[in-house]
Amino acid sequence: MIWQGLDVSILGPAMLAGLLVLATHVPLGQEVLKRGIIFLDLAVAQIAGLGVIAAAAFGWDAGGWQIQLIAVSAALAGAVFLYGCEKRWPDVQEAIIGSVFVLAACAGIVLLSSNPHGGEALKELLAGQILWIGYAQLVPLAATSALVLVIWYASASARHPFLFYGLFAIAVTASVQFVGVYLVFASLILPALAVRNQGRYSIAIGLVTGATGYSAGLLLSALLDWPSGATIVWTLAVAAVIASSLSRHVRSAAASSSG
Repeated sequence: MIWQGLDVSILGPAMLAGLLVLATHVPLGQEVLKRGIIFLDLAVAQIAGLGVIAAAAFGWDAGGWQIQLIAVSAALAGAVFLYGCEKRWPDVQEAIIGSVFVLAACAGIVLLSSNPHGGEALKELLAGQILWIGYAQLVPLAATSALVLVIWYASASARHPFLFYGLFAIAVTASVQFVGVYLVFASLILPALAVRNQGRYSIAIGLVTGATGYSAGLLLSALLDWPSGATIVWTLAVAAVIASSLSRHVRSAAASSSG
């Protein structure tokens, strides 16, 4: 084990990034499950990533406003397109979403083919670089998360498909640049799967499940020198299985006592 990896200055911003991602992704992930559009997040995240790749191909700085504008514009355009597809072809929506994901991923590979560092850039897009985040970089993510949450909980129309797709695109665009496509998907779906039958406590339990997965993954990746994004995906899955099992046990015990 590498005990020197337990550096609060590194793990602290990474954990905070995870909590900010979970704040929006847990409620949005539950809505994704309700709508039955499981791979929407993968497609929108990949489209946002394609926007980042395209902007970088033009030579714009990764931290510049131009690259952020292109990323969110690409994600919003993709979300509007998929919303239109849902209205027109609801019976094949999942197939369309999967096709869009594959097309966006392949377009990114084509754009990166002439980049000598293309392989590394693609790896960062998919797996993220959560351990290299600083506190200052989290300010835009925190602001975006706050905006999405205010609209989601304060607006009665937030569950309307068109507004949902828009909020989803904004939230995913903000998070994918920090944690990568794989971890965005895991943060949305795994906690939501774990608490799908928890009623009014589902958000709180989902947040605890996600936070447990992130903290365990960060600790393991730091101690064992494992890739952080991939490790967190696995610990999120384990945390989700444990949370689901515990909830079933509690419901079973409650049913037995009431019977």
